[in-house]
Amino acid sequence: MHIRTSFPHETTHDDVRIPLHDGTRLYARVWRPLTPEPVPAILEYLPYRLTEGTAPRDGQRHSWYAGHGYASVRVDMRGYGDSEGVPGEAYSATELADGVEVVDWLAAQPWCDGRVGMVGISWGGFGSLRIAALAPEPLKAVVTVCSTDDRYDNDVHYLGGSVLAADTHAWAATMLALASRPPDPLHVGDAWRDMWLKRLEAVDPPLHTWLAHQTCDDHWRHDSVREDYGSIDAAVLAVGGWHDPYRDTVLRLVEHLPADRVRGIVGPWSHQYPDRGRPGPAIGFLRETLRWWDQHLKGLDTGVMREPLLRAYVSDSHPPATVYGTLPGRWVGEPAWPSPHVTTVSYGLQGPAVLVRSPQHTGVDAGRFVPSGGDADLPPDQREEDARSACFEFAVGEQTWVLGRPRVRLRVTSEVSRGQVVARLCDVAPDSSSTLVTRGALNLSARHGRDRAVPWEPGATQEVAFELSGTGHAFPPGHRIRLAVSSAYWPWIWPQPESQAGFTLDPAGSFLELPVRAREASSDIAFEEPEPAAPPGGTRGVAADGWSPVTLDEPRPERLVVRDVAKGEWRLEVDPRYGGTHVYPDGLEFTEDARETYTIDEKDPLSARTRSDRSIRLHRPELAWDTTVRTRSEISCDGTDFFTSNEVMCTDGGEVVFHRTWEQRIPRTAG
Repeated sequence: MHIRTSFPHETTHDDVRIPLHDGTRLYARVWRPLTPEPVPAILEYLPYRLTEGTAPRDGQRHSWYAGHGYASVRVDMRGYGDSEGVPGEAYSATELADGVEVVDWLAAQPWCDGRVGMVGISWGGFGSLRIAALAPEPLKAVVTVCSTDDRYDNDVHYLGGSVLAADTHAWAATMLALASRPPDPLHVGDAWRDMWLKRLEAVDPPLHTWLAHQTCDDHWRHDSVREDYGSIDAAVLAVGGWHDPYRDTVLRLVEHLPADRVRGIVGPWSHQYPDRGRPGPAIGFLRETLRWWDQHLKGLDTGVMREPLLRAYVSDSHPPATVYGTLPGRWVGEPAWPSPHVTTVSYGLQGPAVLVRSPQHTGVDAGRFVPSGGDADLPPDQREEDARSACFEFAVGEQTWVLGRPRVRLRVTSEVSRGQVVARLCDVAPDSSSTLVTRGALNLSARHGRDRAVPWEPGATQEVAFELSGTGHAFPPGHRIRLAVSSAYWPWIWPQPESQAGFTLDPAGSFLELPVRAREASSDIAFEEPEPAAPPGGTRGVAADGWSPVTLDEPRPERLVVRDVAKGEWRLEVDPRYGGTHVYPDGLEFTEDARETYTIDEKDPLSARTRSDRSIRLHRPELAWDTTVRTRSEISCDGTDFFTSNEVMCTDGGEVVFHRTWEQRIPRTAG
């Protein structure tokens, strides 16, 4: 990675407050080129606290855009960071309306020429698409990275109609802790405490809302641009990674948006910007986005619209590992999607009918649902998981490239009314190691659509069909394609009350359908090398990059599996790697610790339970300011209800200023 230190333009940056129509002011940081002429603006709009949470990456990315002739702006949403107001539900009408006001405000500034783009990863990417669907006139272009167009079935809440135990729980706990943090007195002055107390009184655990909507109802449809792609007028560059859970959004956007307004890139990356991609190869993402901005905000012909509609990375076969540096493979270009280069090849399952009755801890080797480059993020060797599943194999005679979303059609008999089916596609090497390629799941009650819950008639036999997540993978000759089918996948999927009964799978009439791409000898697709700007200043007592954390204690394992043999209990302990202290250039000391646990009895689906504990300290010694936020979040269940317990306790200088516990019973209508 090359660190860029000189740019075409000198720049400046300022912190400003953007007024909204109701009097609320949002905190913003603006990087601008020192030019006499107004320039287009690029907006990143997030809840993640720009003065500390995203400050390292903001300083590198937004200053880079400013150095290339754009006003680049980072804004904290209402109720977060140093913005006024109180936090609300994610992607609420208020949040989106505020975003439209910010776009209009930017366009009206004397340093802006009236044209605005939006950029963001994850939440920022989601919001960019949603605001683009509201079509504010100044918004001409969007770069959306690792984001979703479907907040029900392609986010951190549900998968195939089943509750995503790990990330519904973990992300709800993360957002509860984020919404409970105080503003910073360095930036808002003495008003910080009153602002904080108003926030805390408005806080409500997101779990309550997420578990109250267990089918794809109006709540989720409101948030999903998949409901109306035609509402988006802005040009969209959609970017994702095959190791990110949101990659299918890229495939859907290039399929459904007009070809003259969309391009897609899918690399081998996890949930990261592609210039920090792990697995690599990383690409010069900022350069690629500059081509997009110059084309659609400045009207320059950069050639970006002559690129293939979709540029995708097809990885070569690789041994299983929980982290990779760079994966071997090649870039391919697709002129349309679905691609004329891709043909569906159907593989019929063979053998007698088999009872699929997986232990409830099947899925313990699933890896992290939203991997971000950690050493234990990706799935390890799948042989133990395969042994807990029904497996069907197909020999690879010649190299087979798979590009797109595989699909399964399975003939299933269930003796109970509720259950789930999980399908994993693995690459099995001659040494029998099993590398996970992709996977998918179906709550049997969602077999007729994710918008309804239809119980299974006990004893009935039906064909069920569902897609697996998209992939780009080359199976080499001598390997085997393995389809592994299970009835459990904890802690990704919350088990159904009767899932210990499993189901019978009849291979006759059951199929694996692979999107097989024609092989090509070479490709002229290439990207420049990554080149962010230099980190924005140093810190006290940390590494030379200016932003590495000081870890307070010896780090715990990222993912630790504990088995109580006598009890038949399995516990997964996760350290999401938030721990340690950051010392920022302005003197802020920020310390965070987090721990998640997922526990289940291998024979009892009703034993599933989750817990998340977080502790956050924000300290300014020079201001004698010392605050803490501690949260606890738990979920358990019985056959008819989920039970949630959430707790927040906040202190100022050691004094407890807020302490509240929420206990709720939520009916299991589909989950």
